[in-house]
Amino acid sequence: MDVIAATEFLARSSTLTSVGWLSYVVIGGLAGWIAGKIVKGSGSGLFTNILIGVVGALLGGFLLSFFVDTGAGGWWFTLFTAILGSVLLLWILGKVRR
Repeated sequence: MDVIAATEFLARSSTLTSVGWLSYVVIGGLAGWIAGKIVKGSGSGLFTNILIGVVGALLGGFLLSFFVDTGAGGWWFTLFTAILGSVLLLWILGKVRR
């Protein structure tokens, strides 16, 4: 892989969405809560749900951007991506803690 191909590959994998930052926090909180229910994690507070959801959304957005155009997705796609990434994040954290 040459330098130009590597930079194009990384540029394509951006995690930009059409959702504003305040909506991203709301979606992150909702996604973190839903992911906690799916993974059966310990009871988390609002701040932890938001943190898990936002980090999970970044992780999910990064991974999905290699397959689909995540920047064109709206509110529902961002929520789906955040839930998917949050579940993956909680699963990885559960494996690391053991």
